[in-house]
Amino acid sequence: MNKFVRSFLIALAILFTVSFVFSLFANFSGSNSNPQALSIGELAADVNAGKIKTIVVNGNDLKVTMMNGSSAISQKEAETGIVETLRSFGVSSTSLAAVNVSVENQSGFGYWMSLLLPTLLPTLAMLVIFWLIFRQAKSGANQAFSFGKVNIRLFSSDKDKVTFQDVAGLKEAKEELTEVVDFLKHPQKFLEIGARIPRGVLLVGPPGTGKTLLARAVAGESNVPFFHISASEFVEMFVGVGASRVRDLFQTAKKAAPSIIFIDEIDAVGRERGAGLGGGHDEREQTLNQILVEMDGFDRDSNVIVMAATNRPDILDSALLRPGRFDRRVILDIPDINDREEILKIHLTGKKLDKNIDARTVAVRTPGFSGADLANLVNEAAILAARKNEKVVMQQDILDSIEKVMLGPERRSRAISQKEKEVTAYHEAGHALVAAMLKDADPVHKVSIISRGLAGGYTLKLPLEERHLRTKSQFLADLAVAFGGYVAETTVFGDVSTGSSSDIRSATEMAKDMVTNYGMSDLGPRTFGKTEEMVFLGREISTEKDYSEEVGNKIDEAVNAFIKKTLDAAKNIVVKNRNALDKIAHVLIEKETLEREEFYAIIESFHLKPVAVKI
Repeated sequence: MNKFVRSFLIALAILFTVSFVFSLFANFSGSNSNPQALSIGELAADVNAGKIKTIVVNGNDLKVTMMNGSSAISQKEAETGIVETLRSFGVSSTSLAAVNVSVENQSGFGYWMSLLLPTLLPTLAMLVIFWLIFRQAKSGANQAFSFGKVNIRLFSSDKDKVTFQDVAGLKEAKEELTEVVDFLKHPQKFLEIGARIPRGVLLVGPPGTGKTLLARAVAGESNVPFFHISASEFVEMFVGVGASRVRDLFQTAKKAAPSIIFIDEIDAVGRERGAGLGGGHDEREQTLNQILVEMDGFDRDSNVIVMAATNRPDILDSALLRPGRFDRRVILDIPDINDREEILKIHLTGKKLDKNIDARTVAVRTPGFSGADLANLVNEAAILAARKNEKVVMQQDILDSIEKVMLGPERRSRAISQKEKEVTAYHEAGHALVAAMLKDADPVHKVSIISRGLAGGYTLKLPLEERHLRTKSQFLADLAVAFGGYVAETTVFGDVSTGSSSDIRSATEMAKDMVTNYGMSDLGPRTFGKTEEMVFLGREISTEKDYSEEVGNKIDEAVNAFIKKTLDAAKNIVVKNRNALDKIAHVLIEKETLEREEFYAIIESFHLKPVAVKI
């Protein structure tokens, strides 16, 4: 519709211009004055009277100049000379000899333009209008015929070039991909020893770990064409379009071979076949079938490497993951403390920083953060510093942004009563006190009753070292800490608020996982329940009960036993250390926030020592 309106406006402007030019030409071709029109009889009479000075003949038109200098126009008969015409009207030879008669040649640019422009300009205008209409129709037809073409994009290394040096951490992943780049740059040394080029490289990792960034680094390092596309661009509502686009993609890459194709979020089309709606005629499955054929079908001589990224390798089709298609699976983990420090240094580059910024301290406080989380953290810190009208980003800005990224922005304007403030203070004090008194619990870094996000308050606990495995004792400590706020409320106020609901929910799920998934109960090392997952939804929708009613009762008893024992442990800590609980709560009510040093100074003032949960 917009193209039609634009073409219509252009045609209208052309017509207006033509009309304007034609009117100017008409005015220009005519005389600026209004000459007197004479009949041939009046002209003959004036010639006899000696009033005519000159007569200029232009075809049948006569331009007459009087003795007094005025002008007149007249017209003679066709195919008859002016002299013969005047003599037929009784003009004497003597009078005619006194008049200067000349004939103007009918040629030249002005003459022909006067003949052609009135006809040529409207014709040209109509031709331009038809050309615009047909061009629009042709573009629409081309779009219809190119519906099966893929919207592939060629990576340009001159713009925002990224190399492996710009990717912090991920050492093993970079080594794997360096071999791929080296194979494309120097294939002969691999071929001489009998190695063949890998057909596919699958980048697997949680969101934000740098899969797309690593692909951009491969593009920056390699000197071969690098085509990138999102898997969702293959799928359309029309059957066969996705497969056609896959064929077009690989044909384009083969023409530029050796080359690399990068398919982002391949799980959009690579999910397990036969588990979704539509059976074998599903458009997504047709697209996947074409990808399988192109990667390792009858044509096996292509020099094209396919890179793909996903955070759900468990739902990908097994035929897609077999050797010969995706030969290599590169795992990208959440960065450890050293990698986080390096990532922070990269993201801090280019920002105005205080000289006391310590990336290591920030890395210690951000366990579990991905590379994207750290980039967002640094950006939030810069925004916070700008809001404070600071000239540089301070260390405290970054530390405050950690809590904003984890829990949400502060809501100091949230109005609460003094009673709710006291309940929140004792609730968070209970969490912090129980965490400080258990050996297997993570250390407390901060306690606050300032509302953030949906939380009325929070207790920030962070591990001292990177942790990839969790033991039973650590789970038990976490359960006791979760019940710390609940126990503090019941002990101090003799009542329970809704603030403990999320703690109870998470503790129940944790205890259930310990029994049914981790084999940490007396029921032995086995799992209970089989989770069924619908692939096309990508989420858990039901759990199959693969045990008897009697075993189900034992599972409930085991879950309740974990909850009861850790609840009793938390209650024992709170009751025995009621003075410390009161002190922490009163300081929180007064200051609203306790940092790690202030909190442990209170704990040490009561000479408290951590203990272990015994179950």
